[in-house]
Parts: sequence; C-alpha cells; structure tokens
Amino acid sequence: MAQREVLEKVARSSSAAHREVLRARVLLDAAAGVGNKTIAGRHGVTAVTVRAWRKAFETDGLTDWGKVKQGRGRKPTIPAEKVAEIVELTTKTTPPGHTHWSCRTMADRVGVSPATVQRIWSELGLQPHRVDSFKVSNDPRFSEKLIDVVGLYLNPPEKAVVLCMDEKSQIQALDRTQASLPMKPGRAGTMTHDYKRNGTTTLFAALDVLTGKVIGQCLPRHRHEEFLKFLKTIDREVPRGLQVHLILDNYSTHKHDAVQRWLTRHKRFHLHFTPTSSSWLNQVERWFRDLTDKNLRRGIFASVPDLIVSIETYLAAHNQDPKPYVWTATAESILAKVQRARTTLNQGVSQN
Repeated sequence: MAQREVLEKVARSSSAAHREVLRARVLLDAAAGVGNKTIAGRHGVTAVTVRAWRKAFETDGLTDWGKVKQGRGRKPTIPAEKVAEIVELTTKTTPPGHTHWSCRTMADRVGVSPATVQRIWSELGLQPHRVDSFKVSNDPRFSEKLIDVVGLYLNPPEKAVVLCMDEKSQIQALDRTQASLPMKPGRAGTMTHDYKRNGTTTLFAALDVLTGKVIGQCLPRHRHEEFLKFLKTIDREVPRGLQVHLILDNYSTHKHDAVQRWLTRHKRFHLHFTPTSSSWLNQVERWFRDLTDKNLRRGIFASVPDLIVSIETYLAAHNQDPKPYVWTATAESILAKVQRARTTLNQGVSQN
C-alpha cells in the first residue's frame, strides 16, 4: 500500500520528471487491471515500454526510481539501495520524538546531504511535512446516499433545480484593536493579530448546481425556525413549475417535525441527505471557502449589521457573474477510493 501511495503522489506531481509521472500513471493503470495496449494508447507510449516498466516494477519495486542514467555527464553518486532506504524510512517510520522526517533529519539518518534528500523526495512526490485531513464515513447507508447525490450532479432531473444547501453558523463580526496599514510597494498590508468580537450571524446558502447562482440569507440563529424561514425564501426565489431538489447534511434541524409538516404541504421540495462525515460531497462548502478567503478572513466589522452588509455585497457580486463548480467524479470511483481507505485503516488497526 505504501508503494501505491508513492505512485499516486508521483502521478499527481507537478515537479517530478515527466517520465516518472508517466511511468507512475502507467503502473497505476496496470494495477487497476487495464490491458497493456489500452495503457499504451492512453498515455502515448508503446506496449513494449509498458511491459518493460511493469516487469521492472515487479522485480525491483521503487528501488530504481531517482537513478540517473549513465552518460557523458556527471555520474550518479547515490546508489539505488540508498534511494530505497530513504523511501522506506519516509513512508514507514518517523524519527525519535518527531511526527515526521525533515530533509536534515533524514540526511543525518542515512548519511547524505539534505539537498539529495530533497531531490529524491521531489522526484517521487513525497512530502512528509504535509498532511491531508480526512474522515471515512461510517454511515450504514453511505453507498445509497452517495449514489443519490452524485446522480443529481451528473444527471440532474428535468424541470427541476438542484440546490446544495447548508448553514455557515457563528460567523463573527471581528474588529481590529488598531487601524490597519494599507499595502504599498515593498510592503504588504497589515492588521493587528488581536481583535474585538462584536457578535455573530448565521448564513443560510443554497447553491444552484447548474448555474452557480447562490440564494443566501443571514439569520440570527441556527434553529429549525430559521431553516423554515430560509425554505420559504427558496420557495419564493425558485420559479413555479420547477421541482426543488435540496442536497443537505443530517443536522437534526433539517429533520424537525415542523420542517416535515411544511414539506408535506410543499410537494415540489425533495430533500437528499449526504452521508455523515461527508461535507466534501456538498458543493456549497466550496463556495463557503471562497466566501471566507475573499471576504471574511481579512474583513473588519464594527457590528453584525456591517458583517451582514459585507456578506450580502459579496453574494450580489457573485450572482452577477456566477460560475458553477463542475463535478466529474463518478459514484463508482468514489466508492472504490473509500474502500481502499477503509482497507488501509483496517490494516493499520490490525497491526497496532
């Protein structure tokens, strides 16, 4: 599994040599059971090359990666065994008292220069200083909910609008304790590290998957009463005659009895719930990230009304030229990835 992870990192790398990126992609396709001729046509190489790379990998694994071909130039000074040792230590161990390897700690451990370690890591797409966060959903209906939501993205129903809906709660109106300095040539803009809290608001937002337009409303709290008020706003905004498919999470507010009664009276609304611990499946989360980066993080708000005006201004500017987020992943590819993650987690638990 460590070798697959290395190959996947190399295949995604923007800094590794093109040949190594190509070889990693070929080997990943081979591991997926794709035929040699199909792989060759897909990546623009010959079937002979595919067979050679597969055979070399079966024999030597990753030990020949990072080796320099013999030629008239400078001869390689790092043996293949040393490269393999660095890969093994990087992917399977940590230095005493540390959570990850650095170029210097690895260089001291294996007896090479930090620059050599950095070059090998770069060529193989290894980045021990970085970590990606994740959580594998334990929802017993994970597959069912995933297929339902992805189906709406890839094959939306006719005469309907698909909305990704969520709440961004507890948005703080933060004011700085001192005036900020503007940006000028040779110096970035500045603001104090400390701040004053002036209250909070909750933003209810629904992203139209087809157009990228967002229906938004700031409300004081995050209860079923506010959710019902936002549903009524959606009902007014969406043209009559269109069905409304809402993709949202499993928050209890969304399933409140009062909400269910309202939905019973408004038959055109259909709720689709994402699996638990799967906020990445809701496209409006991507829009919330843009809102935070472009409006909230560096904003200065003396009051909650000031904060709401700023959010509404950003929302109006976005809707003047909306751009949808294009979803490409199929349910099958996501399920396969999740299954690999679960297998890896189970192996790690059994080893411990």
